[in-house]
Amino acid sequence: MNDTPGWASPGSSPSDGQGANVPRPAEPTDAPGTPSTWSKHQPPPGQWSPPTVPGPSGPVPPPTPAPGWSGGQHQGGWGRPPAAKPGVIPLRPLGVGEILDGAVSTLRAHWRTVLGITITVSVITKIGDVLLQRYVVPAPPQLKRNPTPQEALDQLVQSLKASLLSLGPTMALTLIGTFITTALLTIVISRAVLGRPVTLSDAWREARPRLPQLLGLTLLLPLLSVAIMTVGLLPGLLLDGTAAGVLLTVLGGLTAAVVVTWLLVRFSLSSSALMLERQGVAASLRRSAKLVQGAWWRIFGILMLTMLLLTLITMIIGLPFAFVALAVDGDGLGGLITGTTTEFGWPFLIITGVGAVIAASITYPISSGVSVLLYIDQRIRREALDLDLARAAGVPGYGSPSPDDTTPGS
Repeated sequence: MNDTPGWASPGSSPSDGQGANVPRPAEPTDAPGTPSTWSKHQPPPGQWSPPTVPGPSGPVPPPTPAPGWSGGQHQGGWGRPPAAKPGVIPLRPLGVGEILDGAVSTLRAHWRTVLGITITVSVITKIGDVLLQRYVVPAPPQLKRNPTPQEALDQLVQSLKASLLSLGPTMALTLIGTFITTALLTIVISRAVLGRPVTLSDAWREARPRLPQLLGLTLLLPLLSVAIMTVGLLPGLLLDGTAAGVLLTVLGGLTAAVVVTWLLVRFSLSSSALMLERQGVAASLRRSAKLVQGAWWRIFGILMLTMLLLTLITMIIGLPFAFVALAVDGDGLGGLITGTTTEFGWPFLIITGVGAVIAASITYPISSGVSVLLYIDQRIRREALDLDLARAAGVPGYGSPSPDDTTPGS
């Protein structure tokens, strides 16, 4: 036990170590095979109304029930108190909206720590990206205005090659930024679930021992994806220039993309398992596969919805900066449309970089928050982690934290 969501041993069940004083859902009153306790004399259907008492000016309705007793306000039903919420999420199985709200609530509740992490990482990675784009990545090829069909095909191939060359350094820097923010924000979010404060130094101290393993996991998944895509595309590429080669390339690429997507969703909870359960790389992959089993489509849908949301946020923030940058630098929008713009200068790179930093400062916490909260949600659903979370948060009625709770990760 400790003060992060990794305390419960993997695979523990709700009954493991549960004390008699821990509240559990009430059993039905009229269980099958037992005599009914309802009165034989019931009012006619549709004509019953709550009892009233006489008053000076007529009948007075009964008082409104106290919060927590109405079944309409909580899915637990009549007489069931609402789920404990010591932090940014209620300690029960979560809906999609609650997962997204928990990620945003973490950003609001711990904005100093979260923005301190994301802004620092975003600025450093963006400066590196700007320098690489300016001095290392070759300029995009100049396009002819009225090309012949063969020239248009050649220009398309050259543009794709230039795009891949420029995308490589950007993806590498994004991978590094994701690695650092994942390590630190996972700790911040795990504390936010318990309603406990956390500083940047606390997050760094707790995450630092796990950085080598997390780096290995962060590099392994993209390399695995590239290897699968290469295997899918290679047969068609070897038959370059033929109709069969084109068809084989398309079919192989689609098949490889499906396999990559399936694996990435299956292993989407591995970074949280690695950081919060002190797992190794291989063990965290197996742990993620176990938690995702039977819920692949649900997790896939939540991840796709999150990706769409983050893309919209990035576009909303980045497009105004891009338009301003195009207006300030070079031939502006007209040059971009006509294809005469071949290289962007410092004003364009700096202005768009500012927009990218602002967008990343918002999207990094949401992305990490959804990933960690999905992991916690799956453990609540499968292993009753909510009981351990409530006990560690000091919620009344769940027992006192054990002495081991003061040691993170134990």
